Amino acid sequence: MSTTLGAFIAGGVAACGAVTVTHGFETVKIRLQLQGELKAKGEAPRMYKGVLHGVGVITKNEGIKGLLRGLSCAYIYQMTLNGCRLGFYEPLRQSITTLIFRDPTVQSFGVNIFSGAASGILGAMAGSPFFLVKTRLQSYSPFLPVGTQHQYKNAWDGMTQIYKGEGVKGLYRGVGPAMIRTGFGSSVQLPTYFFAKRRLVKHLGMEEGPALHLASSTASGFVVCCVMHPPDTVMSRMYNQTGNLYNSAFDCLTRTVKTEGVFSLYKGFTAHLARILPHTILTLSLAEQTNKWMRKVEDRILSKDVEEKL
Repeated sequence: MSTTLGAFIAGGVAACGAVTVTHGFETVKIRLQLQGELKAKGEAPRMYKGVLHGVGVITKNEGIKGLLRGLSCAYIYQMTLNGCRLGFYEPLRQSITTLIFRDPTVQSFGVNIFSGAASGILGAMAGSPFFLVKTRLQSYSPFLPVGTQHQYKNAWDGMTQIYKGEGVKGLYRGVGPAMIRTGFGSSVQLPTYFFAKRRLVKHLGMEEGPALHLASSTASGFVVCCVMHPPDTVMSRMYNQTGNLYNSAFDCLTRTVKTEGVFSLYKGFTAHLARILPHTILTLSLAEQTNKWMRKVEDRILSKDVEEKL
């Protein structure tokens, strides 16, 4: 296992590779979640009818650039979020396991879930301003607008405008739902991944390698999407609002369900699944490789330090 810093870097690099591939689906997902906001079913026009339709419409009217709005912010956010999530998970898990069971090798599902949630919440807090701007950039469309529209020239312009208008508090608008959403997703992502990995090795005799990483991360990605999507919808709307359309995450949740129905919380689920499955697969599979790379780098550096001391 890499050091905490090494795991942070490895996790961030892996996530950036993954988000490059999946960012377009995230753009479609956000627009689907904002479509028909606080309008009864049937009253709002469906400008985006699904994943493929959304990709086609955005590409036709805005080009590839439209699908990739906010990608620079996504890189910074992924470095922060997944650096924390993958970097702090194992140290937290080992520390808590040692404290409770006196043996860091014990696998406790409860401890694993708590460690995953805690590391994810830390990442969500640190990366919230970047996710805020990313969401607003992705939701903006000069052709088929949905939700509140924010016309930022780029990520830096967005940060500047928000800071000038609302201060630091504005940059952290929606951080509560973001922590809940990421806590939900992180609580199951790594525990499910490692659980699936152990079961596949034990019951199917799979060996360490790309096939095992692919199968384990697929199972993890599906569970993450199911658990995380409702708070993700609330978070997208909280981030995209101007002023105080919603007083709190709970207010957003109750008003959305009351006006649009319970299933409105799963708007854009297919687009989310289309994003989260390859994203989780690529992130966790790449993390296995980047962690190995970081271990080699650290072994060389640490071995040199030992030689110098001798």
